[in-house]
Amino acid sequence: MTALSVLDLSPIVEGSNASQSLANSLDLARHAERLGYKRYWLAEHHNMPGIASAATSVAIAHVAGGTRTIRVGAGGIMLPNHSPLVIAEQFGTLAALHPGRIDLGLGRAPGTDMGTARALRRNIEAGADSFPQDVVELMGYFQPAEDGQRIRAVPGEGEQVPIWILGSSLYGAQLAAMLGLPYAFASHFAPAELDHALEFYRSRFQPSKQLDKPYVMLGLNVFAAPSDAEARLLFTSLQQAFVNLRTGRPGRLPPPVEGYERDLDPMAKTMLGQALSCAVVGAPDTVRQGIEAFVQRTGADELMVTAQIFDHAARVRSFEILADIHKSLSEAA
Repeated sequence: MTALSVLDLSPIVEGSNASQSLANSLDLARHAERLGYKRYWLAEHHNMPGIASAATSVAIAHVAGGTRTIRVGAGGIMLPNHSPLVIAEQFGTLAALHPGRIDLGLGRAPGTDMGTARALRRNIEAGADSFPQDVVELMGYFQPAEDGQRIRAVPGEGEQVPIWILGSSLYGAQLAAMLGLPYAFASHFAPAELDHALEFYRSRFQPSKQLDKPYVMLGLNVFAAPSDAEARLLFTSLQQAFVNLRTGRPGRLPPPVEGYERDLDPMAKTMLGQALSCAVVGAPDTVRQGIEAFVQRTGADELMVTAQIFDHAARVRSFEILADIHKSLSEAA
């Protein structure tokens, strides 16, 4: 049965702050651990008023320190913003603190706008172009140190932190296949190239020390509630946030709005229909059917579920409903 994991952007909702958001992330991670989710990832975004996980390795340390068994990681670190050595040291430290529980997903995009990317003080043009070389360099720092090696990641060397390639195009699929790494596709907000990327990755995959056959994890929005109507209402927070972002007005996650999609202009409706097409929204039976159909179509090995829900209790409940569905599907299988 396809495994379930959690992608958390640590949303800052209207009327709240980053402190509460990060506390909610830890609370959700503890619930996810109890419910049997496989891993809990946080993502690097910058200059986003509604996202509290910009210092991703720090947020990961917060969550890992407050849980016991669930894998915790980055979905992902935007490597062009950093030197490979710094990331090796950060995640080597996390792995030393939490042995066998840390994952490192790597992305090529800056995770922000170009002005903010420049403010991060990296050569963003060279950073994106050198992404494959930087990934290989980073992987090398996690290997046992060799005699005479002048630059070492301490902590980091010998930790064998699992590396994932993130992407939303054929570029990431090609790199993951060439390096023999697991591939996580951002279908929860950029699904256009999903089918092509999966076919390319699976057909071109070359086995490696880390992985002997292709392994795909797909992002999926899941909004589960006792009724279809309540789930659709919860979903309007994400819809609003997406329209605000795409129209240059990023902000904190807004509360749900009755009839939001009904009053949208046609262009915004089309944009949402395309960007958020990989979403399962509804009551338990609706979610069950949606999950089964998505897995059957894609052959996903793992689903990385995200839910930008305004009310934290409703967000926890959504993941509880999904866990119950997953348990019943596993038993049936």
